[in-house]
Amino acid sequence: MAKKLRYGDYLGAVRHRQRKLSYNAVVAHTRLSPRKTKLRPLDLYRLLGPYIGVRFAEQLMAVVPLASFLVLFQFGVLNSEVHGWESIALGMMAVICGLMLFMEGVKRGLMPFSENIGYTMPGKFSTPRVLGVAFVLGFMATLAEPAIGALKAAGSLVSRDGTPYLHLLLNERSDLLVLAVGFGVGLAVLAGMLRFIYGWSLKSLIISTLVPALSMTLFFSMDSRLEPIIGLAWDCGAITTGPVTVPLVLAIGIGVSAATSAEDNPLSGFGIVTLASLFPPIAVMSLGLALSFGDFPVLETAANIAAAPAWYESSPFDDIIAALRAILPLTLFLWLVQYWWLKEPVKEGKVLVYGITLAVMGMMLFNVGLDYGLTPLGSQAGGMVPAAFAPYPAIQDSPLYPYWTGIGIALLFALLLGFGATVAEPALNAMGVTVQNLTDGAFTKKLLIRAVAVGVGLGVALGVAKVIFAIPIVLLLIPAYLLTLALTVISSEEYVNLAWDSAGVTTGPVTVPLVLALGLGLGKAVGAQDGFGILAMASVGPILSVLVTGLWIRWRVKSNRMAIERINRR
Repeated sequence: MAKKLRYGDYLGAVRHRQRKLSYNAVVAHTRLSPRKTKLRPLDLYRLLGPYIGVRFAEQLMAVVPLASFLVLFQFGVLNSEVHGWESIALGMMAVICGLMLFMEGVKRGLMPFSENIGYTMPGKFSTPRVLGVAFVLGFMATLAEPAIGALKAAGSLVSRDGTPYLHLLLNERSDLLVLAVGFGVGLAVLAGMLRFIYGWSLKSLIISTLVPALSMTLFFSMDSRLEPIIGLAWDCGAITTGPVTVPLVLAIGIGVSAATSAEDNPLSGFGIVTLASLFPPIAVMSLGLALSFGDFPVLETAANIAAAPAWYESSPFDDIIAALRAILPLTLFLWLVQYWWLKEPVKEGKVLVYGITLAVMGMMLFNVGLDYGLTPLGSQAGGMVPAAFAPYPAIQDSPLYPYWTGIGIALLFALLLGFGATVAEPALNAMGVTVQNLTDGAFTKKLLIRAVAVGVGLGVALGVAKVIFAIPIVLLLIPAYLLTLALTVISSEEYVNLAWDSAGVTTGPVTVPLVLALGLGLGKAVGAQDGFGILAMASVGPILSVLVTGLWIRWRVKSNRMAIERINRR
């Protein structure tokens, strides 16, 4: 007799069947899931290609036009080929890839720290602690600047016999020089924080900074041993405003300004980059003065001069150590401020580690490209420029062109180099959009870019003329900055902020090493005492041009308003 099934037995059998089906489904899903997550190389290319391509194209557009211009000028105008072009080409590719990785690493790894600290710090820290963090941040950000390594490469091109103290700063005391530049930037960021907290005018800060800077410049010009340091000191102000210092310092400054300032002024964050380019010259000249009082072996024997290396060389291991020393202390400091002092959790830790790793790898590649690409190319181009107007030893017995025609070609080359480098600068394009929006179209993006580019081009040309004709740098710097002071006094605060900051965004990590190496190569070719000062003139040029443009815009707006009022009266 068959056993009669009860309802409970039937329900148990159904549940057992459901559990068995669920188990089989889980097993099937586990077996199939690895196949679903497997990515082919083509899939990786489709995912990462657009992401990498855009960033690679940005750096390509910043590097290739400048390098192509130098090569074409050297080949087409000076009838000379580029020596070692294979290593230079590989070096330039290392610069492009290095900057691509470095900029992405700064964006992903360092910027989130800086932005969060800038907006959180004023509410939790006292004023002395805010100032202390600002100083250390400015100091460490300077050490992480890619272009700071150009100073060591430039040191090998300076004569030990003719300029002993300049050679001492760039070689035996190069670490002290970098620390002095960082100290100057730290003081500048500290002064910028005080300005935001207490509502100080940028005009007053500029005047109070320029007066001692120009006074020290005059004092150095009276001492033949210290005079060569003037060009280096003012050039260091241009080197500091790069892709690390500017975004990190601005993030801190804008955050502090927004948290402490009652004034809702969109331009309130401007001006801090200006101070970061004014304080380093004072710091470098102070270091030079201190070394001149000490007992240092600056006068070398002829044997030591002959045994000195003709070119600065670094091994890949040196580049790795330099990158780690630049990035890791800055990262550790930002992490300590946020996690231990602000008690803020570190969000997206894996993304931050990814960004910091990219920054270190990018700086390593950039350092390699600096040694084998940017510096040799700029030095060769600068060394060949005198062939246009003077005999070039071992190559030609007579100049390529009549003297004044050759001089004109050299100055035109410098003007076009400065103009083209500025137009291609991504930071200036971004600033142009911001300024056009903030001024309601009165100061257009195109007008700003042209004004800054013309100022930089004329400044580079003046700097090259200084090297060719052995003009003392003090005769160019003092009148130029006195004129900027006069224009600053009569200009409005907004245009003062814009003009003085525009000088900082024009000196990027590619422009600085190229122009620095070009000036030193040119100086060595014409027998000048030193080749510094071109970057200094390239920094003061756009300040003058933007201030003049701002005054013209103000006059035009006032004239239009008066014309409308006359029409309305009729």
